[in-house]
Amino acid sequence: MSIRRSVFIVDDDPSVRTSLSRLLRAHGFVATLFESAGSLLDCGGFERAICIVLDINLDERSGIDLRRSLTERGVTAPVIYITGNDSPANRSAAIASGCVAYLTKPFSAEALIERVTRAAAA
Repeated sequence: MSIRRSVFIVDDDPSVRTSLSRLLRAHGFVATLFESAGSLLDCGGFERAICIVLDINLDERSGIDLRRSLTERGVTAPVIYITGNDSPANRSAAIASGCVAYLTKPFSAEALIERVTRAAAA
């Protein structure tokens, strides 16, 4: 069994990636940052992921579509969606895709850390 060590963060906004990375480091987690769906898919190494924090609205494709691609590839890391564009349709699609959490920006640091901690314990 491999050791999961990193929280993968996929967001096209560099300031969000940086902020989340700092927050996670302050709570003892390692963050691996990706600026796009393509960079995540090209990386691999998903067995190292505690979980994947995934923005729903990425530049080139939706985070929900990316989640489906990950599932098709056999990736089982839990997904925590983050979004600045909450809607009933996004929320329903996110839940249907099998996420462990759905957070609307701006969310509290505690809300994210709680979800990541649960994923790490699973």
